[in-house]
Amino acid sequence: MGPSPYRRQELGALIAARLLDVQDSLQAGFTQPGQIRSCFVDDLLPEAIAHAVYAAFPDPTQMAERRSIREFKKVAAQMDQYNPLLEEIVFAFQEPQVVRLVEAITGIPDMEPDAQLYAGGISLMQKDNFLNPHLDNSHDNDRQRYRVLNLLYYVTPNWQPENGGNLELWDRGAGQPQRTIVSKFNRLVLMITNQTSIHSVSKVTADRSRCCVSNYYFSDRPADLPDDYFHVTSFYGRPDEPLKKVVLKADRNVRNLLRKIIGKPVHQTKHIYKKP
Repeated sequence: MGPSPYRRQELGALIAARLLDVQDSLQAGFTQPGQIRSCFVDDLLPEAIAHAVYAAFPDPTQMAERRSIREFKKVAAQMDQYNPLLEEIVFAFQEPQVVRLVEAITGIPDMEPDAQLYAGGISLMQKDNFLNPHLDNSHDNDRQRYRVLNLLYYVTPNWQPENGGNLELWDRGAGQPQRTIVSKFNRLVLMITNQTSIHSVSKVTADRSRCCVSNYYFSDRPADLPDDYFHVTSFYGRPDEPLKKVVLKADRNVRNLLRKIIGKPVHQTKHIYKKP
């Protein structure tokens, strides 16, 4: 497999130019009251590049599967095992000019991207895949920095709302109706990560793959709360899943308690980019 036709510096410059072009509207969207702070931009990259990123995704059998009552999807972080374009697009979102622009848009200062791709990288969801409502892990893998922002870039062409696989934001908690952001082709979503940013992905109903490039930014302090806090990735049942609500509540309580007692993850994550 040859080198990527696009380098991260070039891709980062294109991303920064597009963000700068719509910076004011993104700032207005991100600060909308009464909802989980979030915004999105369409047509992030030239279409030919976005199509190339989608085409570069590996066969699902080459990715790790996460399957439980909490989630069902494929993920990958060891980017040097795949088409080089995927590594370039992932790390394009970590270019300094992109990070600084995202800081200006969100108002979250001093953010740092994650070269280890803890929970980042690429993900793929097929028919019947889902992600239950949850709060992301509050910190990085070493519990040194707070996770403060999700960046989700969707690249499946002609993805329609009825296909499922869409981002859901539970602005008023997991027991209330959610707000949906469609996983539209060439769309970038920015979403805050804090103690109330419960989000999910609706079950995929189409016989297609919904592909996403993911990055997470971290900081030495929480995004918008002065208090120190910690929690593991915490899952919730949907309003129509009463039994799962009970099971997932017990699950998150036990895992949080074990982490506090032991002081480190019970199971070490394999979702880390281990560079040569």
